[in-house]
This record gives sequence, C-alpha cells and structure tokens, in this order.
Amino acid sequence: QVQLVESGGGLVQAGGSLRLSCAASAPTFSSYDMGWFRQAPGKEREFVAAISLNGVNTHYADSVKGRFTISRDNAKNTVYLQMNNLKPEDTAVYYCAADSTIKLRLAIRDLEYDYWGQGTQVTVSS
Repeated sequence: QVQLVESGGGLVQAGGSLRLSCAASAPTFSSYDMGWFRQAPGKEREFVAAISLNGVNTHYADSVKGRFTISRDNAKNTVYLQMNNLKPEDTAVYYCAADSTIKLRLAIRDLEYDYWGQGTQVTVSS
C-alpha cells in the first residue's frame, strides 16, 4: 500500500508560480512511475504530467507544456510539480498518483494509476 500526500497548493495571481509536492510513504517509491492530474469544478479529471521511475522520461499535457515541470527526488520519496506562468484555467484540485505496473511508456490515463493522494487546491485569480 502506498500513501501519497500532496502539499503546496494555494491562491496565486495569473502569471505567478507554485510548486506542488507529493510525499510518498512507500519504501519502494523508486519503482513507481508518478503522475499529476487535475480536476476543475464540473469537469473530468485530466492528465497533467508524468515522470518515469528513474526520472529520465517525462510527458506533459499540451496545455501545460513549457510552463510546468515535473521532477522527483527518490531519496526523499517525493515528486514535484513546478508550475510557472499560471493561468486562471489552471484552477483545479491537483492530485498525484503512482503507477506500480511496469510499462514501456508513461501512463496518461487515470485508470492506469493504482494509488492516489487526497489532492491540493490550486486557485489562479485573473
């Protein structure tokens, strides 16, 4: 069982930055690909970014490419999402997730992830 706890959300003006963190309880954290998803009110949860277990490979949704950066520190069992140039449309609850299945590619569908955090709210004002 893996427990994930997100932090770092908050209220920020458009153009500002936030860094989200996701701390994992699993001693085998380095064996999981990790992902970030978000869900805005009235919308379905959507993929944001993913990173491979060793941090070498990353993948981003087109809507955040060039503005968000996913990274991880396996020594700290933590994955990060650096969000720059935030826009009002980035407002959502952000979730981190862990994928325990060995794959040839990074998963972008939420059903491919096995463990989820409780989410952290990000609100971007215009």
